[in-house]
Amino acid sequence: MIQQQQAMVLSPYIELYNLIIPKDNMLRQISELVDFSFVYEELKERYCLDNGRNAIDPIRMFKYLLLKTIFELSDVDIVERSKYDMSFKYFL
Repeated sequence: MIQQQQAMVLSPYIELYNLIIPKDNMLRQISELVDFSFVYEELKERYCLDNGRNAIDPIRMFKYLLLKTIFELSDVDIVERSKYDMSFKYFL
């Protein structure tokens, strides 16, 4: 079961991201320039609307795959790096 995020969840610390992550950071630029909503459209037929457990947001999973490809990281490495790398957190 898939549910689209109805509203953007903003962190109370969003201003810290703006201070810490430079404007020319690649992940920041991708995040600001790319509309990832196409992922929902591509996957809508793959999810049941009224049956099953809630799925992890497909956009977030797509972004994980994108990070894995760009930085050539393993599954374990991408999860670990997303815990402490502020640019990864901002992107996800």
